[in-house]
Amino acid sequence: MTRAADTSRRLRAPAWAGRNYTLLTASAFVTSLGSNGALIAAAFAVLEAGGDGGDVGLVAAARTLPLVLFLLIGGAVADRFPRHRVMVAANALNFLSQGAFAALVLLGEPRLWQMMLLTALGGTGQAFFSPAAEGMLLSTVRGEQAGRAFAVFRMAMQGAGLGGAALGGAMVAVVGPGWVLAADAVAFAVAGSLRAFLRVEDILRPHRNGGLLTDLREGWQEFIGRPWLWTIVLQFSVVNAMVAAADAVYGPLVARDHLGGAGPWGLALGFFGAGTVVGALLMTRWKPRRLLLAGTLCLFPLALPSAALAVPVPIAFLCATMFLTGVTLEVFGVSWMTALHQEIPEDKLSRVSAYDWFGSVAMVPVGTALAGPAESAFGRTNALWGCAALVVIVTAAVLCVPDVRNLTRRTKPITRHTPTPSHPENALEGLG
Repeated sequence: MTRAADTSRRLRAPAWAGRNYTLLTASAFVTSLGSNGALIAAAFAVLEAGGDGGDVGLVAAARTLPLVLFLLIGGAVADRFPRHRVMVAANALNFLSQGAFAALVLLGEPRLWQMMLLTALGGTGQAFFSPAAEGMLLSTVRGEQAGRAFAVFRMAMQGAGLGGAALGGAMVAVVGPGWVLAADAVAFAVAGSLRAFLRVEDILRPHRNGGLLTDLREGWQEFIGRPWLWTIVLQFSVVNAMVAAADAVYGPLVARDHLGGAGPWGLALGFFGAGTVVGALLMTRWKPRRLLLAGTLCLFPLALPSAALAVPVPIAFLCATMFLTGVTLEVFGVSWMTALHQEIPEDKLSRVSAYDWFGSVAMVPVGTALAGPAESAFGRTNALWGCAALVVIVTAAVLCVPDVRNLTRRTKPITRHTPTPSHPENALEGLG
């Protein structure tokens, strides 16, 4: 083999990285880069307009509420219509809402209700986009290399998130939040343009006789009929609420009182982001046979940051803890996507993803809202230990489910067929 031929072989994309996968990964990288910077910019836009911490929370809640309300509908729509069109339409809505937000900040003093309205439109777009995007990715990847493909995708996402947060924070300091919001709007436009080139001719789109409620009911039957699925989603409804309370409420307070302020806390969050990148890199090589057993065991470290803040430990130890948490969380994330890919019928992927997303985010506003009262009632240290304990308890409870312990990775290429809609009990047939 000549040196040129050897170089060409090494540079050639692997078989699992086809056109759609490459477009999905590139567009997700672009939007993640912009969105993570925009989260910082939105908070500073509120503060520069004269708002306080409560106003920042209201704008954040304005995004979360429509996300929760419309997720299930978004999943049904994504399984009924071509997913790439739903994704492009959602990107267009995000482009318009974020562009308008940027214009308000750059041209004058935006009012709180205006920022809440535009942020709510962005959350609505996300509610329709997320199930469609996950369903599209899961239906794009084929064969034994699915786990590696998901790991590379998540590595790109986490790397972009880490870089976007750092770049966004620097840009806010130099040019102001308005230009960061404008850059995020451009990122949505670029990503939507890339997603418009997705090819969906080979993706099965069965004819549907029922309406939206029928689609939602079929998705619910698929979701509730799998104990490993609904128990882990229920677990994450609690885990995510506890992690959000620790990271969004208690973490900044502990950093202010004991660690030296926002800088050290930002450093700790950066170590968490770096850990997620390393974890995704690890999962490009490691293929645990018992997917969900390995993934769930790796969720116990999610209790460590709350415990570390409760002590509180020195910043170096906290950074090491956050890094470890990021690594182990990605082990679960890749394992979870692989399990969904091999077990869920293709035409129900977006609806199942919607129930997954709904369960994962529904309790987050409750967790953050109750963090303050819990601190007043029990003290910050006890509240943090409570967060850690709940993470351990619900994770241990999930391990009692046989399907979670016994679900194994398939060792042969997966032939994906759609079960007869009138017989949901056949949903497991044809997936081996």
